[in-house]
Amino acid sequence: MASHITFIGAGNMASAIIEGLINSGHDASSLTATATSDTTLSPLRSRLGIKTSTDNIHAIADCDVVVLSVKPQIMHQVCEQIRDSIQARKPLVISVAAGLTADTLERWLGGNLAVVRCMPNTPSLVGVGASGLYANANVSSRQRQLAEDLLNAVGIVEWVDDEQLLEVVTAVSGSAPAYFFLMFEAMEEAAVARGLPAATARRLALQTALGAATMAMDSDQSPSELKRNVMSPGGTTERAIQRLESGGLRQLLQDAMGDCANKASEMAKQFSTR
Repeated sequence: MASHITFIGAGNMASAIIEGLINSGHDASSLTATATSDTTLSPLRSRLGIKTSTDNIHAIADCDVVVLSVKPQIMHQVCEQIRDSIQARKPLVISVAAGLTADTLERWLGGNLAVVRCMPNTPSLVGVGASGLYANANVSSRQRQLAEDLLNAVGIVEWVDDEQLLEVVTAVSGSAPAYFFLMFEAMEEAAVARGLPAATARRLALQTALGAATMAMDSDQSPSELKRNVMSPGGTTERAIQRLESGGLRQLLQDAMGDCANKASEMAKQFSTR
């Protein structure tokens, strides 16, 4: 792991990664986070013991890795501010901002830089995230490992060789927690409509989802095989699955994920014109 990592932006995702790094043994004194106000930084500094600053340029003066974790809408402004310092230092640049390609970020920062794009998801906030990573041609094998170690601190990591595949990663993991939250919501409503208390329905649905995900992660069987294992011929599960299949669940998911990936592509094109 690099000796010094600076996070430009100290929001929820940056805070989660910082905490994951510390929990996995990284020295808190080698981590720096920046924000426009110390009001945001003070709790992080007190709770985690990291360095903080409201001066982006000062914060990246001696870092090996810069993690860009500000909103995409203000990224251009931030990159213009730190461009000269980034060019002087030439750190590995990791972006967790949606919709900004590696080429766009590298251009905004002056060019000839090692850039890794990361598409994390919100379960990273509780240490069970899933992140897709893409590295541009300037990223060395050592820097790839640095990026992987950093994101492994909050979950699992999968690399893609084609940057456009991050749009699919957005659809299958980046945005996907919301799909499951919608399903939990619908299951709770259906159970309540049949007389089960809401709190009971919610706990059962959430625990069942956790159990199913754990079984799938730990098993060498495919989800299709695991599904068949639960379905007794002529039984209750088979009846429910038949209803979901006949109702077009598979096609609905295909369409929803397609819409998600297409929106990610539109965002990338929009930002690339700046």
